[in-house]
Amino acid sequence: MTWLPALNASLNGCCFVALVLGLLLIKQGKREAHERAMLAATLFGGLFLVGYLVYHFGVQASAGPTKFHGQGGWRPLYYGMLISHVVLAAANVPLVVLTLVRARQKDWERHKKLARITWPVWAYVSVTGILVYFALYHWNPAPPA
Repeated sequence: MTWLPALNASLNGCCFVALVLGLLLIKQGKREAHERAMLAATLFGGLFLVGYLVYHFGVQASAGPTKFHGQGGWRPLYYGMLISHVVLAAANVPLVVLTLVRARQKDWERHKKLARITWPVWAYVSVTGILVYFALYHWNPAPPA
């Protein structure tokens, strides 16, 4: 299942594209198209979450975690990004759920107010998820000898 991190990063990328599309559509007043884009973002996010849980509680439980070997300034940069990503990802789940509930209830004022918080958090989590993937699986130097 070494392909799972790449799939998860791809799902994060799809989620980000759907988020941007949803934002553009609502700014154009296309509410139904916005709804479809945001539901697609939710689907991609949900599929990512399933893949993440399978990888971290299945694959990594037996193989161990992938370690970041960067040194110097890269180390605090990576860990700062990782920590902010994890904290905001945890906060993002209830934000997304509540934002969707308010939309479902057609509580547009409260939906819009919360979406102004949820959208940038969700976008940040999606982008940093991709960056964490690249940092660990493509830009990660070999472990020190």
